[in-house]
Amino acid sequence: MMKLALISALAGSAAAFAPAQTGARSTSLNAFTAADLPGALAPMGFFDPLGFAEKADEATLKRYREAEVTHGRVAMLAVIGFLVGEAVEGSSFLFDASISGPAISHPGQVPGGWDALIIAGIGFAELQRAKTGWVDPSEVKFDRAGALNADYYPGDIGFDPLGLKPEDPEELNVMITKELQNGRLAMLAAAGFLAQEAVDGK
Repeated sequence: MMKLALISALAGSAAAFAPAQTGARSTSLNAFTAADLPGALAPMGFFDPLGFAEKADEATLKRYREAEVTHGRVAMLAVIGFLVGEAVEGSSFLFDASISGPAISHPGQVPGGWDALIIAGIGFAELQRAKTGWVDPSEVKFDRAGALNADYYPGDIGFDPLGLKPEDPEELNVMITKELQNGRLAMLAAAGFLAQEAVDGK
């Protein structure tokens, strides 16, 4: 299982460095149309077999991309959590190394009180993301709930402590594509880990 996860992670990271799609494209991050979205790579191109993007207006398309980026980031953390949690089982300094078994059972073994701390941390992170990206609910019509700020680019919450975000729009599109591709792979990997552990408990 560990070898399969490692091979999957390496294959996904190699795909992230594949050449980006070339051709005439808008580099404006706020020009949000399906044709201008980063994240499309050969051989699939812009993969939307059910036509969600074709039917979506700009605001809806931005919400779709926000959901994809956010779920990809959570999945990347989940994959790391699965791999590290099971690799250090029984030898971690946390919780007196008492957490054991498959990673899917680890949250239930966390001592009381820590759950509240974890939930508070997630809540704080989500509140900051909402303040950055979403229009204040008191300023939105009832039929436009969940509207994103007009100048907000999905996923750009302003958190870049290492200064990795490129200034050049084309380089930024390449970096966004890499993040999306790795997030997509991680969503599949995390789903596979969960399914496998739910079936056989290993």
